[in-house]
This record gives sequence, structure tokens and C-alpha cells, in this order.
Amino acid sequence: MSTTSSAVASPLPPTWRQYYVLMKPRVIQLIVFCALIGMVLAVPGWPSAAQWLTMAVACLGIWMVSGAAAAFNCLIEQQIDARMRRTAWRPTARGELSQRQALVFSALLCTAGSALLYVAVNPLTMWLTLATFVGYAVIYTVILKPLTPQNIVIGGASGAMPPVLGWTAMTDAITAEPLVLFLIIFLWTPPHFWALALYRVEDYRKSGLPMLPVTHGSDFTRLQILLYTLILLAACLLPYLLRMNGWLYLLAALGLNAGFVAYAWRLWRSYSDALARKTFRFSLIHLSALFAAMLVDHYLIMTP
Repeated sequence: MSTTSSAVASPLPPTWRQYYVLMKPRVIQLIVFCALIGMVLAVPGWPSAAQWLTMAVACLGIWMVSGAAAAFNCLIEQQIDARMRRTAWRPTARGELSQRQALVFSALLCTAGSALLYVAVNPLTMWLTLATFVGYAVIYTVILKPLTPQNIVIGGASGAMPPVLGWTAMTDAITAEPLVLFLIIFLWTPPHFWALALYRVEDYRKSGLPMLPVTHGSDFTRLQILLYTLILLAACLLPYLLRMNGWLYLLAALGLNAGFVAYAWRLWRSYSDALARKTFRFSLIHLSALFAAMLVDHYLIMTP
């Protein structure tokens, strides 16, 4: 009597699910949230019904173009993603979606989102959103990321654009206020990403990408994280100093940045993968809570 066993292949997820995953939904959620905060801060007082509608349409358009950029990123980095545990599950890396499918999906999504922004919001927001797509999907992914360990610093400009896009969606103009929000995210991005790169350093080493912990080592990277969190602390005070937000935001900014600096200090003094992972997770809480505090403060403190 003999027995045979065979591995049962797990079924593929539905095609719509694969395309959705290709858009990096968690990242896109934070992008749209930051854009929404830019919209809210651009409108003095409570928005009118027409302004709420503009916000909804602008969020949808920004979501579509950002998702298209994420899909294009997965297409370009298909081979790199396949070599890294953190990204090997993506549909393009697993071969569940072909390069042609990913390219067509990205192109259609970008075109539809851009058209929506141009027609229903304003041309300035459309062009800035499209420039952000090019900055992330082409300049950062294709050129900077494989070329320099400062890739995340330079490429962070694209990731810092959402509040500017939100502001222009409501005002059709770029002023100092959205540039302050841009600066906060721009300075937040390196310590956020380098904390991840520290405990994923072997992944990046195998991928061949010149990330800072690979090219300059852990000690140098941890010092850079600490220095950036200190500069970020100063930048996060600007919304209060410029009267964009009030005392409620100030208290939140001080508390959140004190926590980020504390994590960076501990990481610099005594490294562990577990601490780097906690620092990365806190950085996500930091940015989300900081922008949420802007929203609450805008209506409870700054709105007459």
C-alpha cells in the first residue's frame, strides 16, 4: 500500500485585487490624506457644498494618478522586487501580472486621473500632479534610486507634493503655506525610509540598490536619522509660527517630534533591528497624527 502527496497550489487572487495591490494602497491612503489636509487648510472656515465637491473630486484624481505612479514603479522594479522579501509578494514580482498589463493599467489610470483634475478641478493641479508622477515614477525610480545613496532625499520631493496639490486644488495658486507643508514631508521622508532600510539592509544589499546603510554603514545612517529628526522638529513649528495653526497643533507637534527624536536618539546610541522597526512604525504615526492635528486645530482653534 502506498500513499502519494501533492502540493496544492493556492489560487491566485482576483485580477481586480492584483491591480489594486499594484497601486500600493497603504501608501496612497497617506498621500491622499495629506492632500486633503492641504485642501482644508486652504479654505478659511467651513467649506461650502461646492468646495466639498471639489475636494472629493480632487482626492479621486490625485488617488488615481498616485496609484498609476505606484503601478509604474512596480513595473520598473519587477526584478528588484522579486529579490527582496519585503516586495516579493507584489503581483508584478510574482508574475501574476505581465509588464504589458501593468503598463496599460498605469497609463489608463494616469490619463483618467489627469483628465479629471484638468476638467473638474484646475489645470495647475493637473500639471503639478502629472509632474509628481514623472518625478516619482521616472526621475526617482529609473534614475536616482539605482544611482545614488541620496536617492530618497532628492526623490522625496515627489512624495512631499500632496499638500501642495491639495492647496492648489482649492486656490489655483502656490503660496508660502503649502510650501511649509511640503518642507515637513520632505524632511520627514529620509529618517522614515532609512529606519526601514536599516533593518532591511540585507534585502537592499542583495537587490544591488545603493541605499545609505549599504553604502555608508549603519552608524552613519543612524546619525543622519537623528540629524534629520532635529531639523524636522524645527520645520514642524513653522505652521504655528506662521499662524497657519494654533496652540493645539503646537502641542501635538512638540509631543510627536519629541517622540521621533527620542526614537532616533536611542537608535543612534544602541542599534537593534527591533528598535529600527519601531522607529519606522512611529514615523508613520508621527506624520499621520501631525496632519490630523492640523485638521482638528484648523476647525477648533483657527476657525472663528
